[in-house]
Amino acid sequence: MNPEKVVFGFFIVLSLTLNFGFFVGEIDNAAHHNVYELFAVLVVNIIATALKFGDRSQLGAVLLATSFVAVLQLVSAAVVWMWVVHISGTGLTPSAVASIVSLSGGAMLANVISVVLLIVETVMLRR
Repeated sequence: MNPEKVVFGFFIVLSLTLNFGFFVGEIDNAAHHNVYELFAVLVVNIIATALKFGDRSQLGAVLLATSFVAVLQLVSAAVVWMWVVHISGTGLTPSAVASIVSLSGGAMLANVISVVLLIVETVMLRR
């Protein structure tokens, strides 16, 4: 067993599961989506992205691209949250929460693609 692959897989799957936890709930209800969970999702996705830099294969490039997409979506969600709460002063309206959750949904889709690719890579390994 390769400890590096274990850590790599751990962070990819953790990214997906945390993102799913944030995403689940009524799309426009702020009580169903916690800001600290969004922060945790963003941090874990950044760590997963950093771990993907070492892979020089074609599959590694696609994995890195999916991570960039997820991080971009999550940073956008965090910026929207920060904007509506701290800058515009409108607060977490149902429309703002729906935008934030939709952006995290895009990141979740990118994380699903990463996990599927990880599974495909694992199945294709020769023994």
